[in-house]
Amino acid sequence: MATIEQGTAAGVSFALTDEQKALRELARDFAAREIRPKEHEYDERMQHPADVIAKAHEVGLMNLHIPEEHGGLGLGCFDGMLVGEELYWGCSGMGTSVSANGLGSGPVVLAGSEEQKAKWLRPLIEEPLLCSFGLSEPGAGSDVASLKTTAVREGDEYVLNGSKTFITNAGYAAWTVVFAKTDPRAGAKGMSAFIVPMDTPGVSIEQHLDKMGQRSTDTSAFALQDVRIPAENRIGEEGDGFRIAMATLDFTRPGTAIGAVGVAQAAYEHSVAYAKERVTFDVPIAMHQGVNFMIADMATEIEASRLLTWQAAWMLDQGYGRKATLYSSFAKRFAADTAMKVTTDAVQVFGGYGYIKEYPVEKLMRDAKLFQIYEGTSQIQRLVIAKEIFLPKSD
Repeated sequence: MATIEQGTAAGVSFALTDEQKALRELARDFAAREIRPKEHEYDERMQHPADVIAKAHEVGLMNLHIPEEHGGLGLGCFDGMLVGEELYWGCSGMGTSVSANGLGSGPVVLAGSEEQKAKWLRPLIEEPLLCSFGLSEPGAGSDVASLKTTAVREGDEYVLNGSKTFITNAGYAAWTVVFAKTDPRAGAKGMSAFIVPMDTPGVSIEQHLDKMGQRSTDTSAFALQDVRIPAENRIGEEGDGFRIAMATLDFTRPGTAIGAVGVAQAAYEHSVAYAKERVTFDVPIAMHQGVNFMIADMATEIEASRLLTWQAAWMLDQGYGRKATLYSSFAKRFAADTAMKVTTDAVQVFGGYGYIKEYPVEKLMRDAKLFQIYEGTSQIQRLVIAKEIFLPKSD
């Protein structure tokens, strides 16, 4: 585990409070006890980890950001990130399944009315229900403003039609925040957000997607055909959807970045242990510069990723606005690319054994790739960073 929390300099502290240390330790113990023993079986079977989700809910490792007045802990981005690293260290698939309620409930937490929060958030505290974030479509991933799902007002209802894909936990969710166009001619300004119970007539799961990695997380495609929901299920005003979606992703992006750190940390630990045990030319391979330099780079880049993510999360909690968004992109881009590099190098450290499913790093390499894709690809993060460099705007 990192040692950065032990130092202070010039009024800047990396120290965790006793409560934060206890929270992180709870998450690490849970990951070691409940997640690690099942990671390969659940990955192989593409199994939805309902048992792990129920236990995580029981011990208080879910729905961390729901306000206290609605039964939650009301934790900030930084505290949630401490939990996330440990869960993803256990298994990024199951870690995503447990933590994705933060993304699904985010629009309600950030922009919902008090009535909506009471109705939709409190049940998540009372039992291990799941919710999901319905933004991506077959033809609208990074280009969010081009989504085609529509919501037409008819009296006191909206009628939704369209399709969503790559939606985490959608196949098991009680409800989904669906983003749809209320004014298709207005681009991003014509998008609105709606809470859609998944048992509403006209909602159908089309496919549980068979993924390369993070296979123990359900990722589904679903359709909406003449789905009627009450107008009171709209979050904010018509046209607020794009702003709500971006605000939610800003808040959750450090959590995604720290997930990449957790996976990289796991790969690094396996590499160190294997390098001490594996003997070639009469010495452990850790004594060969070609191996120990590779592991030294892993350690350095993981630590840099963690620091960037800590900073981004802290800035979000402190209300730094667009600057926090920029630093979240720094963290997401760097941590995702680091996880891919570290896990690839871990396979190299293991040699031929690294390519065999019996050994742990093969799965970690498959899992790592998704961090460069979801919640804004590494290329989109670079676009955000470049725009801020060349076309800066004040908060």
